[in-house]
Amino acid sequence: MPDLSTRDIKFLQGVGPQRAAILNKELNVYSLHDLLYYFPYKYVDRSRLYYIHEIDGNMPYIQLRGRILTFETFGEGRQRRLVAHFSDGTGVVDLVWFQGLKYVTGKYKAGEEYVVFGKPTVFNGRINIAHPDIDPAGELKLSAMGLQPYYNTTEKMKRANLNSHALERLMKNLFHTLQREVFDETLSPTLIETYHLMSLTDALYNIHFPQTPELLRRAQYRLKFEELLYVQLNILRYARERRNKFRGLVFDRVGDIFNTFYARNLPFELTGAQKRVIKEMRRDMGSGRQMNRLLQGDVGSGKTLVALMTMLIALDNGYQTCMMAPTEILAVQHFETVKRFLEGMDVRVELLTGNVKGKKRETILRDLLTGDVQILIGTHAVIEDTVNFSSLGLVVIDEQHRFGVAQRAKLWAKNTCPPHVLVMTATPIPRTLAMTLYGDLDVSVIDELPPGRKPVKTVHQFDNRRPLLYGFIRQQIQEGRQVYIVYPLIKESEKMDIKNLEEGYVHITEAFPEYKVSKVHGQMKPAEKDEEMQRFLRNETQIMVATTVIEVGVNVPNASVMVIENAERFGLSQLHQLRGRVGRGADQSYCVLVTGYKLTEETRKRIEIMVQTNDGFEIAEADLKLRGPGDLEGTQQSGVAFDLKIADIARDGQLLQFVRGVAERLLDEDPEGIRPENEVVWRQLKELRRKNVNWAVIS
Repeated sequence: MPDLSTRDIKFLQGVGPQRAAILNKELNVYSLHDLLYYFPYKYVDRSRLYYIHEIDGNMPYIQLRGRILTFETFGEGRQRRLVAHFSDGTGVVDLVWFQGLKYVTGKYKAGEEYVVFGKPTVFNGRINIAHPDIDPAGELKLSAMGLQPYYNTTEKMKRANLNSHALERLMKNLFHTLQREVFDETLSPTLIETYHLMSLTDALYNIHFPQTPELLRRAQYRLKFEELLYVQLNILRYARERRNKFRGLVFDRVGDIFNTFYARNLPFELTGAQKRVIKEMRRDMGSGRQMNRLLQGDVGSGKTLVALMTMLIALDNGYQTCMMAPTEILAVQHFETVKRFLEGMDVRVELLTGNVKGKKRETILRDLLTGDVQILIGTHAVIEDTVNFSSLGLVVIDEQHRFGVAQRAKLWAKNTCPPHVLVMTATPIPRTLAMTLYGDLDVSVIDELPPGRKPVKTVHQFDNRRPLLYGFIRQQIQEGRQVYIVYPLIKESEKMDIKNLEEGYVHITEAFPEYKVSKVHGQMKPAEKDEEMQRFLRNETQIMVATTVIEVGVNVPNASVMVIENAERFGLSQLHQLRGRVGRGADQSYCVLVTGYKLTEETRKRIEIMVQTNDGFEIAEADLKLRGPGDLEGTQQSGVAFDLKIADIARDGQLLQFVRGVAERLLDEDPEGIRPENEVVWRQLKELRRKNVNWAVIS
């Protein structure tokens, strides 16, 4: 059939230039193809008729058949409303309009029979249906209505009379234009037959206007299957191409540096999870292919130690290593941690950030070229063109979602043979999301806490019980502990954020006059911020009042209490990250979530999950279900915008895993993409790549 992507939406009946401009801007709908693939978000069953005596104000959308008895008008000016008393012989409901009153009285007549559709509510003891859909009863065939589609729209669209029903009419015009044309198939006959899939033509007709719930289910399954298949094929094919293209440095020995560290400097017995992960990395680096591994581990699980031991293997094989962190505070913390771990060993570690200047910087750059600097730790300063290595063998990237792909690629280019890559994150990522975000990476998980760490106790406190909370804080400080008090980051207004924090700071200093209080927020100069954090680290201040800038990069083992004000404003992953700032010492630690009384159902669920579990992966799964992938911590910073039309990473996890297996088998059986039976699949994949479908390929 003709290519719908070349047919401008403005030429569709009912659109025109003005509506086309709105559809372009609001929905990114430019062509007939774009409209066809703008799927409904829900469906309402229009095949059932109710009697008025059956309905109440708590029901979803219902459909009635009856007659308008009389019209009445109430109020004046903007308060004016039109009410039609409607009856089917078993009772009476009020149909109400607040706009278009003249149009309604001109179109609908008392005594005529109509089918009315809408959502019932109760007002002044009577059942009302506001702005119902009304059709003459003689024209409407209920059996033909099936399930009515509902489309997402914006406020701007609604103001231009482009609501869901208007989009439904445009969709009907589109299908009328197509006259049941057969769409070119985008999956191979083998796939359709093997997995019992509906044809593309039937799926597209039934996704918009399904006659039965079963046809809708089959249409959704077909379209989700296809969408996820091409996402996975794209990622897996890219990963295989990369593996074949880049041969890896071979680290085939574990020598004196690693063994000395293990025998003399290891601060505690490794957990089973840490040992397993180190073995996985040793296997990768000795395999002859480039390691490209994601290391996931909850806050405090010992990722830095694992990364260091991996670096020591590189050193034993005669190569330098580099660790890149997103902030100066975190880079300094890693530098100090690594120096402490390697105390007494003949390993040279240097720190490179924007603040390292003059002769110190010149010396580091010179000694990197000679190979005298073995481990370089820094911020994005390490990827500058002036920074060059003698033999870079391993790159470790911490909190990798804060770096763009181009930034990371600059590090690989610093050696003729690309170095091994280890990316770390303390933001647990659900398996289904990891398969899409990091589908080309091998994943290692540290799922045990080091011995001696006690799980943080989390409690929910309403803000009217502040005296009790302050008594608890005072008791903890008297026992020698320190306390964080975090205020929410209000993204819309940095000024509001600072004001919120400033008021909190004044309040806390007045409430605890006997203690010293630090204050940290994102608009402070790095040196000021660092000084405040160092004062807190040295226990010169007992309370730190901060915004979420402390979410990453503060390690104060003596801090045992995390108070999160207005906890309802935070997402689950962020709450979990903040909680991870405490519980780093041997003492029992606490996280107190402070909220007001008025909480939405979703907020209540978030708070309950935080109180019930410390498991970051469980929390990440719940966060994915509650908020969707686009809002998860890290996914937005990394430039990952999910452009999925119908599949849902949170709800379609099982299907995603199944489809990944299908994609792997396809690539195993036809790695070159030359089998005739798969021609349509490889053609479609090429077409989707050409159109720059926004798939997340993180590497």
